[in-house]
Amino acid sequence: MSQEKVISETIQKDIVCKGCSGKLQFAPGTNHLKCPSCGMENEIEVSTKVFEELDFEKFVNEFEKGADIHEVATIKCQGCGAQTTFNPSVVSDACPCCGSPLVVKDATSSHAIKPAAILPFAIDQNKAFEDFGSWIKNLWFAPNKLKRYAQQMEKLTGLYIPYWTYDSNTSTDYAGERGDDYQDTETYTTTENGESVSKTRSVTNTRWSSVSGHVDNLFDDVLVVASKSLPERHVEKLEPWELENIQPFNESYLSGFKTESYQVDLKEGFEDAKIKMNEVINSTVCKDIGGDHQRIHSLNTVYNHITFKHILLPIWISAYMYKDKVYRFLINGRTGKVDGERPYSWIKIGLAALVVVVIIIGVVLLVRK
Repeated sequence: MSQEKVISETIQKDIVCKGCSGKLQFAPGTNHLKCPSCGMENEIEVSTKVFEELDFEKFVNEFEKGADIHEVATIKCQGCGAQTTFNPSVVSDACPCCGSPLVVKDATSSHAIKPAAILPFAIDQNKAFEDFGSWIKNLWFAPNKLKRYAQQMEKLTGLYIPYWTYDSNTSTDYAGERGDDYQDTETYTTTENGESVSKTRSVTNTRWSSVSGHVDNLFDDVLVVASKSLPERHVEKLEPWELENIQPFNESYLSGFKTESYQVDLKEGFEDAKIKMNEVINSTVCKDIGGDHQRIHSLNTVYNHITFKHILLPIWISAYMYKDKVYRFLINGRTGKVDGERPYSWIKIGLAALVVVVIIIGVVLLVRK
């Protein structure tokens, strides 16, 4: 499977406004396309199609023959390696993942699994810009350059990022130990009034016994981010997502936004899903062992009836270069939750430390007087 990172705009033909011939764009928080020039709107037809969970093993074995495969044409960013498809009328742009300038040159293509579902944007650029600005204002010792950057709304890019969701029934055999606490009395020696005396006290000990057993778990929609271009720890902090509002994939929702294609392929994503599943399995095993303490020595888990979906989730992103390092700011396109990387102004930190030292010296001198 292709593991290339791809950031692409919708490859559907431009949806042209009948009023002014401009390109219609999806309006976040609505269910229609809107012309940014004259305001004309087109309703997006909502599909009643039920999301299809695809068989994992079958799809892996028959990937090249799969009906859910499409080809994406891309342009590579020389800064971070991201690949972007421009609107035909655009000759240059900035990479949404690192901010490097991009110029249209030779395009390449790759095969990828089509998204099955999409969570459309609910907040527009204006609201995202407000949330971004509020986050910046609350940062201590932020460089002035960053605050000036935060005043440029055009630096925020709407981007759909790829996720896998996995379902599985797991069957686990385990071996370990169960620890049961019990109270015991011990004698100890201490010194009182210069004399050595013996006393007793109650202590808690643990009795360990070997155990083995079997547990079953049912997992539904284990979410795995399929992007490697964004800092995973910050992307995960945008959760939870409003997955109850997810829609069958429709390219109309992509109009006016960019889309990143997955870098974490289907099999690699399932390995990440296993890590999340194993946390739950371990918890289930400990509960099954019982007692006051548990030790797990071995787990043998079989994953049955594995299915998956490829979905797209919305973020607003701003990439900022400061002292040769890229910092990315992410906003959940549904809830407005903000997280990201931030630089520090060491000049401001140094000045603040100097002020503290001056205050301390002043207090000491005042006290001496």
